[in-house]
Amino acid sequence: MWERYPDAAGCLIVSPTPYGTCADIAAIAKACHARGKPLIVDEAWGAHLPFHQDLPTWAMDAGADICVVSVHKMGAGFEQGSVYHLQGDLVDPAHLSACADLLMTTSPNAILYSAIDGWRRHMVQQGSELLGNALALAHKLRTDIDAIPGIHVLEHELLAVESSHDLDRMQILMDLSALGISGYQAADWLRENCRIDMGLSDHRLVMATLSMADDDVTASRLTDALRALTDAAPTMAPATPVDLPAPHELELETVVLPRDAFFGATEDVPTREAIGRVAAEQITPLPTRDSRDSSR
Repeated sequence: MWERYPDAAGCLIVSPTPYGTCADIAAIAKACHARGKPLIVDEAWGAHLPFHQDLPTWAMDAGADICVVSVHKMGAGFEQGSVYHLQGDLVDPAHLSACADLLMTTSPNAILYSAIDGWRRHMVQQGSELLGNALALAHKLRTDIDAIPGIHVLEHELLAVESSHDLDRMQILMDLSALGISGYQAADWLRENCRIDMGLSDHRLVMATLSMADDDVTASRLTDALRALTDAAPTMAPATPVDLPAPHELELETVVLPRDAFFGATEDVPTREAIGRVAAEQITPLPTRDSRDSSR
């Protein structure tokens, strides 16, 4: 990467991904630091990682220079409750603080801060026990779900060579290909018929996200709903085949710096006329959204 982009100021990665897969942060940090470059980790889904030894390694323990954490995801903070961590000497703390000040309000919400600190205290005191119980429940639930005909819980496939380095097993990713339906159909059916919202859905997968608040009751409710889904699957329309592009086809050429495009002269054009032109705003597809309905 550094040979291809020698002028890059640093490296930014996402780990864990929304699918629960984790990068080899220690190896990436070593490669970055050998060139005097900082590693920044978007660890939005990893607020719980520092508090149990059986979870994937926390980015800061693995050598990252900065990691950004959304406490409202896998933690117990309120929405918008996020923090960043900094270590080492490759990033100037005063400069980072100044950048953060540009995005932060001068009237901070004390409730958000108190929720973050209360959750941190709770994790320091009881996090290992609570997360240990959650991991034990996740292990049982993964086994029970994988035994349901037509549903396969992904684990070893996600840890194969050239795949992921580690996996957050509190994220239960299920392949529904054998049922002949898409993850979108499954998520819609589970929401409408069982009042269960899945953490993620795509053209063939759904994912259940566990937390330290789950117990045998919520686990049983999920497995019962999934069994009902397998019974209902034959009545659903077959999933529409999706022809995924090769990874190299997703690598786009940057012809203008995003900053220059954003602050440059722009015009609104219909989508069909935008092909081949430079976008002046971000187009960011989220795996947690249904591509058929961008309003979700």
